[in-house]
Amino acid sequence: MTHATVRRVTVLGSTGSIGQSTLDVIARHPQRYRVQALTAHTSREALLAQCLTHRPAVAVLDDEEDAAWLRHELATAAVPTDVAAGVDALCDVAGDGASDTVMAAIVGSAGLLPSLAAARAGKRVLLANKEALVMSGALFMDAVAAAGATLLPIDSEHNAIYQCLPDGYRGGLSRHGVSQLLLTASGGPFRHLGSAALEQVTPDQACAHPNWSMGRKISVDSATLMNKGLELIEACWLFDADPAQIQVVVHPQSVVHSMAAYDDGSVLAQMGNPDMRTPIAYGLAWPERIDAGVAALDLFKVARLDFESPDEARFPCLRLAREAMLAGGTAPAVLNAANEVAVAAFLDGQLGFTDIARVVEDVLESQPVARADSIDAVVDADRRARESAQQQLVRHARPPA
Repeated sequence: MTHATVRRVTVLGSTGSIGQSTLDVIARHPQRYRVQALTAHTSREALLAQCLTHRPAVAVLDDEEDAAWLRHELATAAVPTDVAAGVDALCDVAGDGASDTVMAAIVGSAGLLPSLAAARAGKRVLLANKEALVMSGALFMDAVAAAGATLLPIDSEHNAIYQCLPDGYRGGLSRHGVSQLLLTASGGPFRHLGSAALEQVTPDQACAHPNWSMGRKISVDSATLMNKGLELIEACWLFDADPAQIQVVVHPQSVVHSMAAYDDGSVLAQMGNPDMRTPIAYGLAWPERIDAGVAALDLFKVARLDFESPDEARFPCLRLAREAMLAGGTAPAVLNAANEVAVAAFLDGQLGFTDIARVVEDVLESQPVARADSIDAVVDADRRARESAQQQLVRHARPPA
């Protein structure tokens, strides 16, 4: 892309942390990027502020009542942004030919259908929604290939691996001299906490991540290591890898974002300050590089880099994710759905921290694995897993204080 070419960007989930960081990077390069569409779930005030600043052609909210409110506010401000509501509208803006780049940053399973719509439309898809691949990996990758879409991972770990792999790595890592992918994890806020203390963890404690600024759901997933489990599944699909080829490495400084080990003994690592604007800028500008607004890494200030093995006895979600990937079919979708229900219950004070993994494991054991050969099959597995998880919540519910 030359500087004369302007990319038109749709940001799915623009009011979340990834969406906000994306708009920050875009605002630094007005000569290169224009905002085509912005979407949010229910944060209508935040979306209004973004529309007033970036003046997109389209804005989408989940609920029609919120959309009507936004429509009125924008009309009052004389901002000519069309406003729509609902899942169909999300998929429409994701696949709309008016944009060439889609930041897929909706959290959770809600991001699956619009992310898939962007892939099917042959867009440059900046994938920050890991659930799209966790739930429908084969379907999603097939859609990317069939439409000639460009898929660029935005999670810092997968973006790092992407930068460390050779061109044309698909078809099996061993064919390209890659022996192992090293997926780094901060370890979250409780990596040294004993099992008994983990039972007493509160939602506020779980959401206080030591390195990254993230939403509450993702912060809890980081604390349980489920986030890393979901990333392991995502990495298998992104990089055509087997779970045995991926090693999770706890790295508390979050400076080495991930690594690729080669047959000759070389290990390539991508490093940088823990700021999501770096992988976002990489995805927006690829194959070029642009200023992301991120401070340069000061190795003298970092001083040391530590690495350790994850403790799957205290953090069983990582094991559950690996087992789900090995089981294949709809098992990863079941894992994700059960986890979303359990995390929501924990954040609502209904469930203990360590019960998140217990609910997920019970649901995995109760749900048969089916073929994930259609979106309908994936959505059905997701629905059944959520129903099962709700039943398990009754069994594991924390008694009132």
